[in-house]
Amino acid sequence: MPDIAALYTNHYDETEVYRQVSALLDALHVPDDVKPGMKVVLKLNLLTGRAPEYCVTTHPSVVRAVALYLREHGITDITAADSPGGPFTVEALTNIYKACRMLPLEEEGLLKLNRDVSWKTVSCPEGFTVKSFNRISVIADADYVINLAKMKTHGMVRFTCGIKNLFGTIPGLQKPEMHYRYPNLKEFSHMLVELARSAHPAVTLVDAIDAMEGDGPHGGTVRHVGLLLASRDIFTLDYVAAQVAGIDPLSVGMIADAVENGLVKEKEISYPLDTPKPLEVPFTLPKATDILFLSRFPAFLRKPVQKVASVLFHPVPKLDPSKCVGCGRCAESCPRHLITVSGGKAHFTRKDCISCFCCQEMCPMKAIGVKRLLG
Repeated sequence: MPDIAALYTNHYDETEVYRQVSALLDALHVPDDVKPGMKVVLKLNLLTGRAPEYCVTTHPSVVRAVALYLREHGITDITAADSPGGPFTVEALTNIYKACRMLPLEEEGLLKLNRDVSWKTVSCPEGFTVKSFNRISVIADADYVINLAKMKTHGMVRFTCGIKNLFGTIPGLQKPEMHYRYPNLKEFSHMLVELARSAHPAVTLVDAIDAMEGDGPHGGTVRHVGLLLASRDIFTLDYVAAQVAGIDPLSVGMIADAVENGLVKEKEISYPLDTPKPLEVPFTLPKATDILFLSRFPAFLRKPVQKVASVLFHPVPKLDPSKCVGCGRCAESCPRHLITVSGGKAHFTRKDCISCFCCQEMCPMKAIGVKRLLG
């Protein structure tokens, strides 16, 4: 029976968040797991270097609360880690830690911020489609992983929470390579599910006090939800989180894949604390996930309409040159190397674009939007 521990809270006050996080982790019996001497890693969402108020990354108050809780239970070897988009280098990590206001947590002595940029190949269980994943070493070597996700909409996968957060265990620019290997959304979603199954975090805790809607995971707008969620069952947790956001869980490829494979136990959920409710006004979805309304056409026309629509309405990145500063982050993140930078501006090639929107995720200036031939 999956326990979904949920508590409503309206702000990031450190004392209040610590009280809430402690109650969540107590409800999941985390003290029964942890033992002195264990290497515990907090897997954050540090997509890019943005201040906490933009809701792109896990809020430092949540990270601080989890670290304090672990220390109170005898854990001293605590590392916060992620492999954000872009190069996986010590310099890049340090800049992101600073922008996301994680450095004070290290200065307080609460935890270490990972600066090990090595990685290891980890084999998957027999029967998986993906035979192995390359993971950052700090995650591969951990005794216990707590997955600290951020609730956001997402231009490619529609909704990102606990499952998608584990994509950050893949090192640096190897993430665009995964987009290249799995350009089909269904295949990519299945890969994410297998990644989550093989990574198997002990607990996933979702920061949804302030979340992001619209053109997430980087360029959306702040949406106050006022909720913290936690569970040992990452798949059922994401299912519930999507419902809270007013999004049909089965419209999210990776959640649908998890349901299809019997990983979501929605009929067995127990809520030991608050029972989360769907928002009265659902999250605004990213433009890249608009549906085609094929059900409005007669059955014999749906396939040809879908074929035409896949060309006419296929979403691709669109650059706003007035915002572009020519930093090249989009070019280095493109798995098919379709973007060049010249004359101080990025230049896109539409042909062969797989619409992974890695470029949009990594643009620090919000200069990349979404365009179709029609629509």
